[in-house]
Amino acid sequence: MTKFKDYNQTINTLKQIGVNHKQIQNVNSGDIWEIDLEKNTLFPLMFINPVNAVFGEKTTVMNFQIFVMDLVYTVQQQDSSATATSQNQDQIQEQTVLSDCLQICQDIISTFKTGEALYHSNIGINEDAAYFIEEGDITIEPFTERFDNAAVGWVFTIPVLLMNDYQTCNIPSTTDYAGK
Repeated sequence: MTKFKDYNQTINTLKQIGVNHKQIQNVNSGDIWEIDLEKNTLFPLMFINPVNAVFGEKTTVMNFQIFVMDLVYTVQQQDSSATATSQNQDQIQEQTVLSDCLQICQDIISTFKTGEALYHSNIGINEDAAYFIEEGDITIEPFTERFDNAAVGWVFTIPVLLMNDYQTCNIPSTTDYAGK
């Protein structure tokens, strides 16, 4: 029985939460510079960026930046008198995309706060869904011109709390300290 989770299981669970969400079309992870913003990427996109891991007495906290973004499709007008109308439509479209992406962020956070859906995400036979997030508020920040394309959305850091009992039985090392 696996009681304690590791980095791979945590990333895979985060990805599975994104895959299970009916609005998210693409889920990826890695360094922020690896976000694929090409035209062939399906949006909305959830991107998981590992930030750091903090080892405490009985727990490990893995911090992940979660980006949720979608494209704003601008209205192209040829008539210069329609420019103001076009800009207003673009602002309405951007506001709609930001609203949808914020709701997706709330769904992801809610999954970890309540934990119920984690019992259906990346759990093997006889495994516990031992994922939690640290108590407290999570700040979600909007972005509109962060990337080269017309992607807008939100980013937040989620602190995933994992149980850790610091067992030394499974360390791949020799137990003979005489140098043999």
